[in-house]
Amino acid sequence: MISIDPIEADAIYHREHLADRAAMLAMRAAIATHPAADLGPEGRAAFDELLGRTPPAEGVTHEAGTLGGVSGWWCRPVNPQDGTAILYLHGGAYVVGSARAYCNFAGQIAARAHVAAFVADYGLAPERPFPAAVEDAEAAYRALADSGMARIGIVGDSAGGGLALVTAARMTSAARDGGVRPAAAVAMSPWTDLALSGQSYATRARHDPLLTREALDQARRRYLVEVDVKDERASPLYGDVADLPPVLLHVGEDEILLDDARRFAQRIKRAGSLGELHVWQGMVHVFPANVALLHAAREALDNIGEFLRHNLVSQAPA
Repeated sequence: MISIDPIEADAIYHREHLADRAAMLAMRAAIATHPAADLGPEGRAAFDELLGRTPPAEGVTHEAGTLGGVSGWWCRPVNPQDGTAILYLHGGAYVVGSARAYCNFAGQIAARAHVAAFVADYGLAPERPFPAAVEDAEAAYRALADSGMARIGIVGDSAGGGLALVTAARMTSAARDGGVRPAAAVAMSPWTDLALSGQSYATRARHDPLLTREALDQARRRYLVEVDVKDERASPLYGDVADLPPVLLHVGEDEILLDDARRFAQRIKRAGSLGELHVWQGMVHVFPANVALLHAAREALDNIGEFLRHNLVSQAPA
């Protein structure tokens, strides 16, 4: 069931499926028996193993590649639309995560959008702190544009969702002097405020089984070395949103990053840009990755695919 979000009047609020409620209770019980997720370098293998459980999309092939000197993986659906591409920026608090681990998840989106996706292995902290991730994302985007991609969507989750919004803003600004303007941006559970100032860090803390403010604080300290936490290249919440391409945001109601998405959506609205926020009852951080388990995950991915098809395929020149 879809309705107006009682928390945020301009959001689309998705009420929890009964089957999802049971699945989430079981998931929460399982998570409670394991140690807290490690967002340090030592946690990379475990994080990749977890994300790798996302089932592959039918017909999507995967191939290692490089764009602008940035390695990554291509996820190619059957008969992808020519001249279009998705740049996918993975989550992991700028410290963990990899393109290979995200192939199946990004492939689910590529299949629904009918557009090939490149998952970038941008630089991770502490080995490559800020602004390495921003520079790598921009290099991959420019390489896509230089290869003839006329309509590019930028998609990401968690830290990668924040990075997607940063890249969309910066590439939009660069396009004023020539170049390919991003056609769309999608962010799932985005980390938009590395100042960690949202109220949901406190109000949703006991509901979120995956993230804590302390873990994100440790991650940001690895990523931002002597850098203002409100630098718009790190925290898109404080950047220019006046001329963004259409933006789609999905967030779980039970995650501490709820306000990171809500406040960014509010800024988009005040700036007059096109944006749409979806809030999902009972859902947690980056719930669409649980496509095999949750009705909500499949519905969110279908919505993302439709949004990308509309902005990348339907709007493409004949």
